[in-house]
Amino acid sequence: MPSTRRTAAGVAALSAAAALVGLTPTTAAAHGAVFNPVSRVAACYAEGPESPDSQVCKDLVADSGTQPLYDWNEVNIANADGNHKALIPDGKLCSANRAKYRALDWARTDWPATAVSAGAFDFRIRATAAHSGTMTMYVTKAGFDPTQPLKWSDLDATPVAVYNTTRTATDGYYAFTGNLPARSGRHVVYMVWQRNDSPEAFYSCSDVTFGTAAAATAAKAEAPTEAELAAGAELSTVSHAGHGGDEQPPALSAEAAAAPDSPLPMALAGAGALAVFGAGSLLLGRRRDSSAS
Repeated sequence: MPSTRRTAAGVAALSAAAALVGLTPTTAAAHGAVFNPVSRVAACYAEGPESPDSQVCKDLVADSGTQPLYDWNEVNIANADGNHKALIPDGKLCSANRAKYRALDWARTDWPATAVSAGAFDFRIRATAAHSGTMTMYVTKAGFDPTQPLKWSDLDATPVAVYNTTRTATDGYYAFTGNLPARSGRHVVYMVWQRNDSPEAFYSCSDVTFGTAAAATAAKAEAPTEAELAAGAELSTVSHAGHGGDEQPPALSAEAAAAPDSPLPMALAGAGALAVFGAGSLLLGRRRDSSAS
């Protein structure tokens, strides 16, 4: 084969590989949400993204579609690096200033809520990938007005819990105890989870009610079950790759590994082999041409 034809073959092989790689879905990297007290995105996901029960969750889907709920573990900023207040303006704390999750910032009193009381509280965070870092939990100050957008100044400066996370999470959860102060009425528990092996950080808003009167008038927030999470997993755009550190998803006790349904990984592998073959043929052809001359 003349060198020009060998060159064309190599270029064609590389182009085919590039075309297949370009088919890879674009995914985001993020990995968790607060399940106790139940976060806004988790509560709406538990109601069912396609047909939620509460009006606020119905309005969220009408405004932003179902994808924010299927991506319940992706309220993050990839390059936060501790600069939370600089990157997230007042009124955008629950969405982390991301348009995709803008509905989470709505200042409404009909978000499903978790009934709590002053004293020890057991926090539970569902982690689909465990990261080394620090979770800091805040609660809004006494006198907080839930009909107004949440501001940084609304949060009590003293955290109600600080927990150092590791690269392992028991059965997919981080669990730790904090201490809630005396409050009355509806409030928000806010989480900042800053990784220390990456600049990435995660954020969460959970609605809570202090006192029986507030609890009686609020819809109860429910956390998604593992079956519900598994049922919607194929519609998620969230991956666990990128941003450095150990990206191993924590295995659940009853979780079994399954082969991927999509043939795309095999196609990509084939494309890679084709590219290598084309490049090798091109190099070999040049060497032969050089020897012949």
